[in-house]
Amino acid sequence: MSPEFLPQLFPEPLMRRLAAVLDFDPEFVVQDFSEPAAKAALAEAEVVVSSWGVPKLNDDVLAGAPHLKAVLHAAGTVKWILGDAGWERGIVVSSSSGANALPVAEYTLASILMAGKGIFQLREDFRKERSFTLGYIHPGVGNFGRTIGVVSASKIGRRVLELLRPFDFTVLLYDPFVGAAEAAELGAESVGLDELVARADVVSVHAPDLPETEHLINAERLALMRDGTVVVNTARGRLVDTAALTVELLNGRLSAVIDVTHPEPLPAHSPLYDLPNVFLTPHVAGSHGNELSRMGLFMVEDAERYAAGEPLLHRVDPETLWRQA
Repeated sequence: MSPEFLPQLFPEPLMRRLAAVLDFDPEFVVQDFSEPAAKAALAEAEVVVSSWGVPKLNDDVLAGAPHLKAVLHAAGTVKWILGDAGWERGIVVSSSSGANALPVAEYTLASILMAGKGIFQLREDFRKERSFTLGYIHPGVGNFGRTIGVVSASKIGRRVLELLRPFDFTVLLYDPFVGAAEAAELGAESVGLDELVARADVVSVHAPDLPETEHLINAERLALMRDGTVVVNTARGRLVDTAALTVELLNGRLSAVIDVTHPEPLPAHSPLYDLPNVFLTPHVAGSHGNELSRMGLFMVEDAERYAAGEPLLHRVDPETLWRQA
């Protein structure tokens, strides 16, 4: 991993737990598997603990790691980390993507609730007027009876569905891999994507970034949205057609809470930085600051389970990896 992440992911209490079950040098952080010291370590290693900045464990690297049995990745996606030979060898891979899903879902819930209160436009109005009429009831705002559309029952999407349960929302779910019965168990109504965008007051995007999902929210689906619909994107920028969304935001028909864009970051001249109906943040919905230690905790727990010969809690299923983030 990149060495700056080590103390953030594994502060002292977690490092002690990790050292209790794994034999490792906490000062030895690898960024290049071609270096002699890295090659020597891999030749003996049974477990790799990794995070952002890990070099790819391609087939050549794995040929020099005959004892490797597990990769504990204290970050999100593992799609690009392990070569085909690793999966064929049955190397167990665990990921902290579930830990990263939690703050993203919290950010999403906060965005939905704030958007429902009309808080972004009201903030702009208040800034301009520097006064308000006490007791005035703002029409068209509020979260009672809102319809929320969740695009994909991914790890993040499922956590969002869980967080939405206590509120007075009607929840719609689009996910081609989730049937009506499972959607109902998740507290949502299973619908097609076109129906979802046409009915929802808020459309929250949580699908993985795949070739099939590029511009999943395109100009045609944006046009299906009713005036005043709020688009929340905490997934990946490519899932939403930026140019088409910009048109709708410029004319004021839609609003958006955007944490990810394509390109990322947006060019400095993008109007999205300044629009009052856009709340734009710099890819911060995922784990930051003290939330990184939660990602480390997930891998410490799996290291303890691995050492005890127990099934890992956060194991990646290679059969479904293709449709995950």
